[in-house]
Amino acid sequence: MNVNIEEDIIKATLNDVMAESGGAFTLTKAELAELLFAQVGLNKREAKEMVEAFFEEIRNALERGELVKLSGFGNFSVRDKASRPGRNPKTGEMVPIAARRVVTFHASQKFKNAVEGVTNAEPSATSLSA
Repeated sequence: MNVNIEEDIIKATLNDVMAESGGAFTLTKAELAELLFAQVGLNKREAKEMVEAFFEEIRNALERGELVKLSGFGNFSVRDKASRPGRNPKTGEMVPIAARRVVTFHASQKFKNAVEGVTNAEPSATSLSA
């Protein structure tokens, strides 16, 4: 399914949600489905199924150890962390921290620029000019 979403409409809607929440922002799957319903024209069942399928596909890929790239947003990956010594903050006692797998996220440059307020007209620090 190919769906084009107007960025300005989504940004305005998200800004409204942030304003209502006092600057803290939590976007639930239900709210994301509601955005798809309101802005894209999917019915509520389709919107909910699309959101569930999106997150399920990301979850499945990460469980398989695959890199998940979301263009213009960032990359999710799984990394193995070795066991290491830790310390109980209450007692100061040394305790072992078991090895584990963790999900990491690396934001794309486009996403970082948007957060920093950099526009497309401004060259990035890593670009080379002729």
